[in-house]
Amino acid sequence: MALRAARRLASCSRQRRPLLPSQAPAPCVPAVAAAFLHSHATSFGYKQVREEEKSKLVGNVFSSVASSYDLMNDLMSAGLHRLWKDRLVSKLSPFPGMKHLDVAGGTGDVAFRVLDRIKSVGHRAMQGTLTDAEEDTHIYVCDINPNMLNVGKKRAAERGYSEEHCLSWIQGDAEALSFEDGSMDGYTIAFGIRNVTHIEKVLSEAYRVLKRGGRFLCLELSHVDIPVFKEIYDVYSFSVIPTVGELVTGDRQSYQYLVESIRRFPEQEKFAQMIQESGFERVEYENLVGGVVAIHSGLKL
Repeated sequence: MALRAARRLASCSRQRRPLLPSQAPAPCVPAVAAAFLHSHATSFGYKQVREEEKSKLVGNVFSSVASSYDLMNDLMSAGLHRLWKDRLVSKLSPFPGMKHLDVAGGTGDVAFRVLDRIKSVGHRAMQGTLTDAEEDTHIYVCDINPNMLNVGKKRAAERGYSEEHCLSWIQGDAEALSFEDGSMDGYTIAFGIRNVTHIEKVLSEAYRVLKRGGRFLCLELSHVDIPVFKEIYDVYSFSVIPTVGELVTGDRQSYQYLVESIRRFPEQEKFAQMIQESGFERVEYENLVGGVVAIHSGLKL
């Protein structure tokens, strides 16, 4: 059962006193580590890789799992990811006429929910009449991986969305979006932000493309905050998930990366602070299933 515990950030943050040069300890960096530092190292799961390598490695992971992505989500979460995405969209409160951007959403799972919710709202209000506002609705699905987008387009066709003029599929980088400043009413990113190289750049871009009053929402696998449950979850994550991934997809390494990337992602409070530092206000988050996932939100005011 999902545990809902929304927490609001305090407006002030603690300041740390910097070390003076004479107080700073002398660095002792091995040659290999020094090479990474000079090339701007980042994490790929528990591995340290060069920044320019990470996007390629992450791309390989999602190209490998694209065809079985939704099936594995069902297996890994026992179908709960559907409820989590429903909760994400309910917090968005979609409305007819909105311009919405779903980033790292190649398979269309979130976009379809947003579009269905908008149609439901519009039809209830107008008793089945298509309004001008509803015709102005546009949902953009942006993903850096073409294989994931192809899965989404195929699913859209199966659902009868292939001829929808209000749904666009864009191959693009979350760190350098092609959309204009202040062009979106809403921005969602589900299970994607932990895979980027620079989280701060993604948050900055989200802030840039949103209109004043626009809402940012992020659904992400996070950190369990119940001690006994955390032990069980760790065993499940590191023993069961890679094994299931290997059995279903023949690819153990991609799912090993998945669980490692979750542990490297900032904890809920830290990530909320990063969102606030990007300019968003009224930043808060909600833990689901004891912190297995968290939904962070913020407004551009």
